[in-house]
Amino acid sequence: MTPVLEVKNLCHVYSVGTPFEHTALSDVSFCAHRGEYIGVIGHTGSGKSTLMQHLNGLLKPTSGEVLLDGKSIWADKASTRQARFRVGLVFQYPEYQLFEETVYKDIAFGPGNMGLSKEEIDRRVREAAGFVGLSESLLEVSPFDLSGGQKRRVAIAGVIAMEPEILILDEPTAGLDPSGREDILSNIDAYRQAKNATIMMVSHSMNDVAKMADRLLVMRDSLLAMDGTPEEVFRRASELVEMGLDIPEVTRVFLKLRSLGLDVPMVYTKEQAVKTLTALKGGVPNA
Repeated sequence: MTPVLEVKNLCHVYSVGTPFEHTALSDVSFCAHRGEYIGVIGHTGSGKSTLMQHLNGLLKPTSGEVLLDGKSIWADKASTRQARFRVGLVFQYPEYQLFEETVYKDIAFGPGNMGLSKEEIDRRVREAAGFVGLSESLLEVSPFDLSGGQKRRVAIAGVIAMEPEILILDEPTAGLDPSGREDILSNIDAYRQAKNATIMMVSHSMNDVAKMADRLLVMRDSLLAMDGTPEEVFRRASELVEMGLDIPEVTRVFLKLRSLGLDVPMVYTKEQAVKTLTALKGGVPNA
């Protein structure tokens, strides 16, 4: 299967030739397929945000390539412009970027820049609002009269309305209560399933990425340190802890059980933990 996105030997150096020269990305390579849900984790300063900003052309590589369907997003101006529509980027606390008079106009801003018809823009606005759980009655309300969680939904809907094939989100649940977190994660997954979109989610919440992601990229000091399924990555939980990263709470519990001499597998979701402990309690060997 041909990947929708390929990153090849990507390097980025800030302030080249000055005393402030700093390497943010070093020879990073990976690919992503349609419909895949990828979690991106790493310490502050590891290169996560710099990497994300390369994927839709906000930053240009010092060296290396970003390919969409096999073509460099920097091949020509048209390719770069298309990349910014095909790869949607939601920054952390995106609600701070709201500016229009109504929710409708804010969501319609991106599709409007794409030169779409009024009818197509209307369809996309209403569909995007539905994906993020905003009722039609809110579309004519000022976004500044909404709650924090509702503003977050409006901002995400504004990117979804451009119908990106790849949706990148930087800490989309930051600052939300548990109920709000669950809702936003469900909204994002609903879009992925409906459009077969690729999701890349930067998160400090290991519980979120363990639950949602098919695959994890772990950044460390400008390098891609790990690339694998959640099971493969969290199996190396002790390495993650040494890197200063958090791990899912349930994985931490099972690490402790193993340190006490219990022969238990490594798990990373509550569902796996319940299944494993139930089998142990019933004397059933764990598969």
